[in-house]
Amino acid sequence: MQDAVVRRKAVGTMELPLVVGVDGSAPSLLAVDWTVDEAARLGLSMRLVRAFVPERGPDAPVRSGGLEQSSERVRAEDVVTVAAARARRRDPDVKVDAEAVPGDVLPVLLEESRHASALVIGARDSGELTRLLLGAVGPALAARAPCPVTVVRGDGTGLTGRHERVLLGAGDPGVSGEAVRFAFREAEARGCTLDVVRAWKRPVRRAADRSRQVPEAARCREARASALLDTLLSDVVLDHPRVRVRTTTVEGSARSQLVKRSAVADLVIVGARRGHGLLGLRPGRVAQALLHHAKCPVAVVPLPGGS
Repeated sequence: MQDAVVRRKAVGTMELPLVVGVDGSAPSLLAVDWTVDEAARLGLSMRLVRAFVPERGPDAPVRSGGLEQSSERVRAEDVVTVAAARARRRDPDVKVDAEAVPGDVLPVLLEESRHASALVIGARDSGELTRLLLGAVGPALAARAPCPVTVVRGDGTGLTGRHERVLLGAGDPGVSGEAVRFAFREAEARGCTLDVVRAWKRPVRRAADRSRQVPEAARCREARASALLDTLLSDVVLDHPRVRVRTTTVEGSARSQLVKRSAVADLVIVGARRGHGLLGLRPGRVAQALLHHAKCPVAVVPLPGGS
């Protein structure tokens, strides 16, 4: 218990709340449960938000004082009331604020993310995003929110933190600092091991290659991946001496390796530079793969270098 208090103090300097987008679905309520536990670990408050589109027109019902009391507002307020009661039952010590906010889901949550330590949303176990995140809303949040975005997914072991392991997909030094710091804070708050993985790929062998050249090039790439890990972690390790760190370089696709290893993690963290696709802003390919296929909650941390 004393260690938990120390960990909470160590990360409790962040004062902004954890914001949870809720829609009344079972996945979004699981996201509420997960966020209550996360808020307790970090010593933060939480804010529950339900976006709704108000009824328009002269026949829309109006409250005294001029506040619209449409059926959409009533349903939205019911959703946040139920979610807030659930959160308070789970941990009465976590401060909970809840509000039904008029507007479309994406702009409402993006505005909320400006005043959040992190934005949390839910996903179906099948990989299909919840009603809250239909279409491109989920990837758009991960690509555009100025704070980390966590999608809560996976089985009960990962959701309740029983693997005692946080997984970080390591990017390049110089642009991955925020993701690394986020991962260390999480591991410290949970009192668990931080697994840091850097993937590398063997060079393609061509017919003209000599037999010794390809293995030597592969060893060079593996050594470079290991050196990049050392550079990436060197400063942050000193700031978090209580965190147990395990580094791994692995041959293969970063997407497939992180999805596979997420099955034995409580949280997988990846940085994402903002890219542009045919449908507008989108996170990178590794982040997208994890958002849809990871076996545990996924935190996407915005990195510099995109627009």
